Parts: sequence; structure tokens; C-alpha cells
Amino acid sequence: MSSAKFDIVVYGATGFTGQLVAEYLAAHYKDDKALKWAMAGRSLDKLKSVRDAIGAPADTPLIVADASDAASLKAMVAQTKSVITTVGPYQFYGEDLLAACVAAGADYFDLCGEPVWMRQMIDKYGAAAKASGARIVFSCGYDSVPFELGTFFVQEEAKRVFGAPVARVKGRVRDMRGTLSGGTAASAKATFDAVAKDLSLVAILNDHFALTPGFTGPKQPKGNRAAYEEDLQSWAAPFMMALINTRNVHRSNMLMGFPYGQDFVYDEMVLTGPGEKGEANAKRVMAANAEKTGPNAPKPGEGPSKEERENGLFNLLYVAIAPDGRMVRAGVTGDRDPGYGSTSKMISECAICLLRDASDVPGGFWTPGAAMQHKLIKRLVENAGLTFRVEG
Repeated sequence: MSSAKFDIVVYGATGFTGQLVAEYLAAHYKDDKALKWAMAGRSLDKLKSVRDAIGAPADTPLIVADASDAASLKAMVAQTKSVITTVGPYQFYGEDLLAACVAAGADYFDLCGEPVWMRQMIDKYGAAAKASGARIVFSCGYDSVPFELGTFFVQEEAKRVFGAPVARVKGRVRDMRGTLSGGTAASAKATFDAVAKDLSLVAILNDHFALTPGFTGPKQPKGNRAAYEEDLQSWAAPFMMALINTRNVHRSNMLMGFPYGQDFVYDEMVLTGPGEKGEANAKRVMAANAEKTGPNAPKPGEGPSKEERENGLFNLLYVAIAPDGRMVRAGVTGDRDPGYGSTSKMISECAICLLRDASDVPGGFWTPGAAMQHKLIKRLVENAGLTFRVEG
């Protein structure tokens, strides 16, 4: 792709999240003349309107491409080294674009949280991506960048303290302010609908190792009920996004050569506090989870106001537990709402990091954490409002 006109094309730039990605690139990299990027979507008029609305330079290139027109996707991919796509659910709109990137040797970044579709794509295009040099990077937003990298970060501290990574890590959500992404809700609903139509997919959906073809590790915690955690002195509730994050963390471990071991156990839950209040809160979280893919869930293209995004945050805890019970703890925070404000910055930095800092990563299907590790943490801290800290 050395002859490509662009480093990055933002596909879906007229959608809510895609517009935020384009706005971030226009603002944060406005003085970076070396970065060549373009906006793409179905309507030229809408692209022009968004370009003006976000304050992007008037000469920012615009590309018309449509998920229903494979030829237009191929023509778009032929012009760029990489594509950021925010057009989901990906099981409906993602394969033709992914296939075009694989064929052209272009890099692909998405916000996918659909493990069944991801496994299907890995099986179908994995060998071709390795051959062409295309780096296909799923789940570059709140699912699952901070969870992957939080696990990696606390394991690095475990190596320092204990001399080796540990076989047990807990990921816990301490605080999260912001609305669920409409795309996340739509993707979850699409996945559950697909499974309802084809029960053979249930095994993939329920498999913690669905994204590690050829490897199955030990039994993992289900995390589907509220429980009191003695070691953390808090009640914990099921976390909706654990369904995708846990799979990506295990895939990262495999892609990196199993630094956490082949007996690695990982789960995620939401901490709700101690006592009767904590128990009641945990049960409320369980009830709320069921509503997040219902008829009142946000729709794709909808999202919070700028004020709501800027007032949002996330605060995550990682606990690495040694065989003798000793623990090391690390925290990861984000300074915007997770589903939109932080996600748009994270996927942008994933694309730039792979382009500039990790060009030696070979073709294939990658997780952000496995592909970029410390380099991505550095970028997220410097540019995207995230923090990674060891805690006492």
C-alpha cells in the first residue's frame, strides 16, 4: 500500500461515532501535515456538511462509498493504507469491507463487539490476511481496549513484583458514566438474534475461548450472577461487555504467545459496594442489563450531547492474584464517556499507532493490545485522556 493516497480513511464519517472520530483527527492532528486522511460515507452532501460542522479543513478529501456496493468499497480501500469503520452492526455491514482490506493488504480497524461474527471472519479470512499483510484489528473502542491493556498492564506489574505473570486476573468496573452506545446495543441484539435463528452458534457465543481457534483453556467464571467478593470487600454484578472483553483478553494472551500462561483465568464484573446497599445495587445492575438491548435501547446514530460526553468517565480496577494470595492492583481511567467520547479517541489512536509505531506487525487478525502493547498505552495516555496506574 505504499502508493496509497491516504494513511487513514474514516468510513461512516456521517454517523454519530464516525463524526466524532473525524472531529478528533481534525482537531488533534490539525498541525500534523504528514498524516493524510479522508472521510467516507454514502452521501457526498452529508460528508460536506459534517466536514464543515467539525471544523475540518475545507480540502479534507471526501469519498463516497456504500456498504451495499462492494465495488465502491474496493475503490475506497485502494486509495488508503488503513480504514477505520464505525458502520455496524458489523455482521450486517462489515464483511465486504473487511474482505476488500484483506485483498488489498490494507489495515482495518473497527469497534466490533460481536464474537460470533468475529470468529467467522477469523476462520474465513485469517490465512489470506497473513498472506496479503493486512492487519485486521477488531474491538478498538471501550470494548475492548482498556480491558485488554489493563490486563496487560497489571501483568507487567505482577512480573515486576512476583517475578512472573499470574494465572488469575480480575477486571472490575468501579465507575462508568455515560450512555450505552447505540451501536453496542444494536450489535448485541443482532448477535442474539443470529443465535436464535441458528442454535449452532450458541456454542461459540458461550465459549470464553471462541476467539482462540485451536486452544481451549481452563474453566472460566461465568460472572452471570451478583456475588459478594471477600477479597475486594464489595458486591459485584454482571458486566454486559464481559461477553466480548473476556474473549479478546484470551485472544491477546494467545497472540502474544501465552505470557499469562495456558491456565489463565480472567473475568469482569461491576463493583457495587459493600453491605445491603451494595447488594441492592448489584441486583439493580442485573435488571438494567436486560433492558440495554430492549426496545428502549439507544439506536445506532444516536448519542449523548457534547456536555454529556465531556462529563462522562470510566474507572476500572485490575487485580492480579498470585498463587499464595498476594495481589497487585492497577487502575485504568478515561476522561470521557466510554461509548463515544473515549471510544472515538481510542480507535483513532489505534490506527495511528499501528501505522507509525508498529509497522513491523505482520498481517493477520489482531487485538489492539497484542499488536501494540506498551506503544498503544503510551499513545492513549499522551493523547486520548486515559491513565494507567499501579495502586497500593
